[in-house]
Amino acid sequence: TLLTYACVSSSAFAESKLNVMFITLDDMNRDSVGVYGSKVKGTTPNIDKLAGEGLRFEHGHVSIAICMPTRAVWMTGRYPHNSGALGFTKIKPGVPTLPETLLKNGYLTGILGKTEHVVPSRQKAFGYRRDRSEMANGRSQELYGKFTAEFLGQVKKADKPFFLMVNSHDPHRPFDNRKPAEQRSVAEKTGDKKKKGRGADYPAPSRIYQPEEIVIPGFLPDLPPIREEIAQYYSSVSRADDVVGRVLAELEKAGFAKNTLVMLKSDHGIPVPFAKTNVWRHSTLTPWIVCWPGTIKPGIHEKEHVVTGVDFAPTIIDALGLEPMDGMDGRSFLPVLKGKKQKGREFAYTHINTIASGRSYTMRSLQGKRYGLIWNGWHDGETAFKNESMSGLTWKAMAKAAENDSALAKRVKHYLYRTPFEFYDYEKDPDALRNQIGDNQHAKLVSRYGKELNRIMKKTGDHETARFQKALKKIQ
Repeated sequence: TLLTYACVSSSAFAESKLNVMFITLDDMNRDSVGVYGSKVKGTTPNIDKLAGEGLRFEHGHVSIAICMPTRAVWMTGRYPHNSGALGFTKIKPGVPTLPETLLKNGYLTGILGKTEHVVPSRQKAFGYRRDRSEMANGRSQELYGKFTAEFLGQVKKADKPFFLMVNSHDPHRPFDNRKPAEQRSVAEKTGDKKKKGRGADYPAPSRIYQPEEIVIPGFLPDLPPIREEIAQYYSSVSRADDVVGRVLAELEKAGFAKNTLVMLKSDHGIPVPFAKTNVWRHSTLTPWIVCWPGTIKPGIHEKEHVVTGVDFAPTIIDALGLEPMDGMDGRSFLPVLKGKKQKGREFAYTHINTIASGRSYTMRSLQGKRYGLIWNGWHDGETAFKNESMSGLTWKAMAKAAENDSALAKRVKHYLYRTPFEFYDYEKDPDALRNQIGDNQHAKLVSRYGKELNRIMKKTGDHETARFQKALKKIQ
């Protein structure tokens, strides 16, 4: 069911206080979203509806394309080297966080899902908590709706403003691999937990996609096993959209839609090779939608400014009129939300440090609206890259097909070993298929991007600055 915003408030309190609902999607590629040009039909009707009621950023990046550290960036407004959360590590003691700051300022704070990844070391940061285990592994729209309603009921009784972070666990693996309803067995139709297969007991998405319906991302080859896995991913995208629609319906039902700033964002790109846990554009460029009735006009497509995850906390605090937290690296883009121009929003500075396995793969990137420079600090010609995104059908199919396809073999080799630097013209090459680092035509741009990346790294105290400077000299 599509979401409809009937902006009716429930009390004098609701009229006067601004609340925040932050909705996050787990591993959702931007091009999976209808309003962002999805080539697959009917993927995200509820997200599209939300975008139609507010603003969507064309150039909205995360700062690091890994689930736990990107959330640490959101909650602190600091880059990983300044929060301490370089990978799956805790925020340093003494670093202030957004939910704790809001609590101190009289807000009720709540979180649904991903509790193990959002300030896990600060157990009291969220006064209301529901883990994924309480919501069918973070996949049940019914349970997300139930707990959203429960939290908002507590808000009404307390008569305080709120910050609610709703974290869908879709479309993260395991992807939904069930058949269309007419092809299911009795056990499958009833959700029998004895049915074999990962995620078999999860609630069904509102739509099941089949391999022939989907479009393969341009950075992947079109092979049957990949088509199968991407279809499963899109079914999971549909279930994530179901959750979005349900929680927004509960927000409206409780009477808080009119005075709640809603932001929706994915934590990074799809968990397949060349996306998640990397710094290509499709790794960090995600949907970023903001709905703020009475402040943001409906249907705005913001194309001028580049915003990143490190700017999230500063913006929320600014919108609520609170004092900024100490030590934030990001800056508020509140002026942009109010339709004004803001200088200094030309680039996104993005990272990879330590990944979930504990391995370190240092990467830094500077992304503009058209071009992107990447430094692979881990490259030595011998070390092979390995991450969770290689665990599904896609990587296995690529590696097997590469045995008889020289072009694909070259692509596979690049993923495994990289080069010290990469430079892409994303306008002409949106899927980063052609590294332009040695092209004389782009020499001036490479130099400019290198100098700017060095400036930002040095300014923010990035511990990899000295190594980057040494590497940079070899190409300038």
